[in-house]
Amino acid sequence: MAELRVKSRSELRRARRRQGHSCWDHLIVAPLWAQHGANLGTLLRTCDAVGACMAVPSHDWVKNALRKGNTLPGPSCIHRVGNPQNWLLAQRERGSHIIGVELAEGATRLGDLPPARGRTVVVLGHEFSGIPSDTLHLLDEAVEIPMIGRGASLNVAVAGSLVLYRLAGLA
Repeated sequence: MAELRVKSRSELRRARRRQGHSCWDHLIVAPLWAQHGANLGTLLRTCDAVGACMAVPSHDWVKNALRKGNTLPGPSCIHRVGNPQNWLLAQRERGSHIIGVELAEGATRLGDLPPARGRTVVVLGHEFSGIPSDTLHLLDEAVEIPMIGRGASLNVAVAGSLVLYRLAGLA
C-alpha cells in the first residue's frame, strides 16, 4: 500500500472552483420547515462544498442562524421563500425536478438515487414531523435514507448533506 500524503492548502485551493456558481443553476436545497438554526448553518457549508444554492423561509431567526452558521468567506447563494407551496409550484413550472427527503411508501433509497441530471430542488421538512402532508403532492419523487439505529430520522443538516452529495455525483 502506498504511503498516504495529506494535500496542502495550496493544492486544495488550486483544485477548487475559482469563482462562484450562478444562482439557481442546478442544485437547490430547500429546508423550508427546519426547526433548529444550527442545522441551517451546517447545511450551508455543504451547499458550498457541492455547488448548491439554499432556499430558506423568510423568518427573522433564519437570517440570524445563517449569519451565525456561515463561517465561509464571501457571500453564499441563499434565497428567501415566502410561501413554500407557491415557491415549489413556481419551481415545477421552471422545469425543476422536486425531490422530498421523506419516509414515504415507494420512496427511492438513497443508495439508488442517481446524480441530478438537470435543475433539482431537494425539499427538507421539519426534524420531527417531516414535510407537511398538504405539500407532498408537489414532490416528483421521495428519497429515503435507510437507518438501522433506534432513531426515526436524521436532522436536516445531516439528511440534506447526504442527499446533496449523492445528487452532486460526489458520493
